[in-house]
Amino acid sequence: MNHLKKCILITGSSCGIGLGIAKSFAAQGNCKIVLNGRQDRMQLFEAVATLKNEYPDVDVIGICTDLSDYDAAQEMFRQIESEFGMVDILVNNAGTAHFGLFTDMQQNEINSVLADNLHTVLNTSHLAIPNMVKAKCGCIINITSVWGITGASCEVAYSTAKAAVIGLTKSLAKELAPSGIRVNAIACGAFETRMNARLEEQEKATFMENIPMGRFGLPSEVGGLAVYLASDEAAYLTGQVIALDGGLI
Repeated sequence: MNHLKKCILITGSSCGIGLGIAKSFAAQGNCKIVLNGRQDRMQLFEAVATLKNEYPDVDVIGICTDLSDYDAAQEMFRQIESEFGMVDILVNNAGTAHFGLFTDMQQNEINSVLADNLHTVLNTSHLAIPNMVKAKCGCIINITSVWGITGASCEVAYSTAKAAVIGLTKSLAKELAPSGIRVNAIACGAFETRMNARLEEQEKATFMENIPMGRFGLPSEVGGLAVYLASDEAAYLTGQVIALDGGLI
């Protein structure tokens, strides 16, 4: 295994935005990519097979685990370090949404949204940072949401978690900058993903009327920005939250 290649871990990457990010990094070549999913092993392994087929010079593995469980996340990092070495670039993309009135949510549902969208980021960052500090380099990119900036009715717990990720991004950036580690976030608007596939065509059309660019974004567009944020061209960029939303906010 070529340990000169950078190792990129992308959480929640068996489909949607996460897989789009993985493909964008793979297209750059000369890297090692770790895909992650929580439950659907078949979908995850299909994503691994797709990347290997499209980018044969890129080393790819898939690890199915629940990253909101710290012990499980720790075991995943042990596996990555055994196969690929340290994680050079961490992209925290894993997350789920919940639609409905906050007062109608059960406590377990609130806890689940916070675990999936915030605790996953805390756990993976906590596990990735020590090796980055030792190496005096590294990059963390947190995928958050414009609702973490503006708040969203009927997505209160989700907006809360995404706002916390923004606070985490800014705080970690200041704490880690002296160690040569950069931390930034991409606040996504509406994208063509499974999460938004629940929308009826009329609902989607109404939503798009509020987007100045008049369309939903594509996972590859998040990928392109993530690749830039991880590149040497962005070496002076840290602690930033970039809204990728077609002008929505």
